[in-house]
Amino acid sequence: MEAGFYENQNEIEKKFPLFSAVNRAANHIERHQGRLIFLEYTGEGEINSTALLVGKGVTYDTGGLDIKTGGNMTSMSYDKCGAANVAGFFKVLSELKPKQFKAIGVLAVARNSCGEDGYVTDEILKARTGVRIRIGNTDAEGRLVMADSLCYMKELALKEINPQLFTIATLTGHAARTYGDNYTVVMDNGPARKNGIAQQLQSAGDEIGDLFEVSTVRREDYDFVNDKSEVADVLQCKKDAGNAGARGHQYPAAFLARASGLDKHGCDSEKPLSYTHLDIAGSAGN
Repeated sequence: MEAGFYENQNEIEKKFPLFSAVNRAANHIERHQGRLIFLEYTGEGEINSTALLVGKGVTYDTGGLDIKTGGNMTSMSYDKCGAANVAGFFKVLSELKPKQFKAIGVLAVARNSCGEDGYVTDEILKARTGVRIRIGNTDAEGRLVMADSLCYMKELALKEINPQLFTIATLTGHAARTYGDNYTVVMDNGPARKNGIAQQLQSAGDEIGDLFEVSTVRREDYDFVNDKSEVADVLQCKKDAGNAGARGHQYPAAFLARASGLDKHGCDSEKPLSYTHLDIAGSAGN
């Protein structure tokens, strides 16, 4: 097992600019500064499969300048449960030591604070991919925190054996409202659907009482996140970050694929990459 991290804020801003934007308002307090924590496990023998995981680790979510009101900041310290899941997965690997298996994880750990240097609605950010992102709501920070790390993992996946990419996050209240508490919502891209990843997770979860519901990212979700203005390529979020409207947990998964460049690695591409998004907003802590 190996571990490393990025903590130099200038380096983070250069290599993970979307993450850095979310972290800006917290950056002036050293103990609140963001970190990207990397974990790697390589089992004995010839590797035949590789898992690459990105976990959302928002240590506290105020909503940013689109601040949470009416007591809705309560329990926002749990917004790091995606990163905690990734850390837990590597703890299991360290104990079980599966052979012929490799895993690489990123814990994207940041605080979405409210301050004078906070990122703002209508701001245009440039992702690691070079894609221009228009901010719709600062309380949809989780997808920004993960997108550049997912891009980084995509770059690694192109060099790995039989790669499978995952993002794990308490991402949308819409997921919990759609399926209820206690359920993780799992969504595949085209190559992952072809490999049956979501169904495998659902079947495995049924065996141990850790329940999954399979949802589907559709073409209209990708159409929605295509920004309609001339100044940006991708829209981060509709103005209501609570995603109360239609397809409120599906289009954020499309955003992650689009912002990371994974949309260029579908079934019809020269180098398809299997990617699965897990929204644990309903199941985290239950």
